[in-house]
Amino acid sequence: MKQEEQNKFIIHPLPVLQDNIVWVWVVGKEAVVVDPSISSPVLTWLKSKDLNLIAILQTHHHDDHIGGTQDLLKHWPSAAVVASKDDLDRIPFQTISVINEKEIFLMGYTIKVLNIPGHTRSHIAFYLSEKGKHRKKPVL
Repeated sequence: MKQEEQNKFIIHPLPVLQDNIVWVWVVGKEAVVVDPSISSPVLTWLKSKDLNLIAILQTHHHDDHIGGTQDLLKHWPSAAVVASKDDLDRIPFQTISVINEKEIFLMGYTIKVLNIPGHTRSHIAFYLSEKGKHRKKPVL
């Protein structure tokens, strides 16, 4: 595989349940999963691509967004779980608690956390831009 292919920024949608999408962000052989409502299709997809799950991003505490997280952690126990500090009681397995405007670094990219209350009081979004690539910051 060529170096530029290994570093390519790709986000894959995995439709699950009746109306959910689990997002899988891939760079090289590493992956980050957003809101894994169930684990089975995510696990199958990651393993079929021989990917290493390094983090799970949780936007809010509803089961159709966190339901598959703990099972994925059984397969990748060192994966970080990033969620709102305000949801610590409802997402107790989070390993990185974030607040509004906090920046985290994954796979060589800067991700900015944004509070977007409405659906839930502690709902967050993760702003990721290919232009936000920053190789000098530590990877989670």
